[in-house]
Amino acid sequence: MIIEPATATSPDTEDVPGIEPFLFGFGFTADGAATPLTWEDVLSGDFSKYARVWLHLNRLSRQAQGWLYRKSGLDKLAAQSLLQEDTRPRSTRHTHGFLINLRGVNLNAGEALEDMLALRMWASDALLITLRAKPIQAARDVESMVKAGEAPDSTGGLVAALANALTNRMEPELAAFDEQADGFEDDILDPQVRVGRAELAEFRRKVLALRRYIVPQREALSQLAREGSAAAFFSETDVLHLREAVDRVTRLAEDLDAIRERSVVLQEQIMEERSDMMNQRLFVLSILSAVFLPISFVTGLFGVNVGGMPGVDSPLAFALLVAGLIVATTAMLAIFRWRRWI
Repeated sequence: MIIEPATATSPDTEDVPGIEPFLFGFGFTADGAATPLTWEDVLSGDFSKYARVWLHLNRLSRQAQGWLYRKSGLDKLAAQSLLQEDTRPRSTRHTHGFLINLRGVNLNAGEALEDMLALRMWASDALLITLRAKPIQAARDVESMVKAGEAPDSTGGLVAALANALTNRMEPELAAFDEQADGFEDDILDPQVRVGRAELAEFRRKVLALRRYIVPQREALSQLAREGSAAAFFSETDVLHLREAVDRVTRLAEDLDAIRERSVVLQEQIMEERSDMMNQRLFVLSILSAVFLPISFVTGLFGVNVGGMPGVDSPLAFALLVAGLIVATTAMLAIFRWRRWI
């Protein structure tokens, strides 16, 4: 969904209760000192005393949407791109800045990890705007860096810090997926444990959901590192940090590919084991059927109620019949053993 300027509310319009337009922001002086900003500072638009500004907004807020269209200084296309409902990781050079979409794992309580959250960014020499719909811990990590006096000295440095913070949050979660795959492999080797197909299928679904965004994120960061080297607000150090983020995301993508392949192999092993088990059971039933087939034939034949049946008047007839059936059964089992069927 794209919100057009004509339908977006003004910055002064009352927002939906519980949805704050402004999450946090900082103004940076030329010497790197950071000053916290308020929503009133954003509405005033007076950032002349700062060399650069970082604003972190709530994408779902109508006030934030209205400000983005009317007072942010961005053109219509840039504002629409930042407010799109569905996005994939990308990095695009746009006029004098960059439109950047990145993804992070969903660490919010009660939500699925693989439902990755989008962090949209507009980055220029003097302005960094980041938007999110749900809390993203990586943004708070960089906020803590700024409050601790460790803020990067350029807008490009903030972008690189956000990219690395997103990756920092991903790495332990993906390591847990690798450990879970190890656990599945151990369970398959243990005859006492039965791995359910539904459980493994759900695991594969989560891996594929993560891979869906991790692979494009690698391409987006690679493109940003290439084009950022030509932008004035990306220093050589910033580009190096971006390349480091690219390398780490590439490793994560490779790990996900390996986990996906391992899960496919595990699924095949489970299917083979169940197929072998079914074949063994069918084999036993076939042997039993072959053993009892002559017995059933003879007993059925002697069970007909017609005259002339041999041994009707002999007291030894039943014993002889049972003995003959035992001999026939023993002979068939001996033949099966000789042919190594059992």
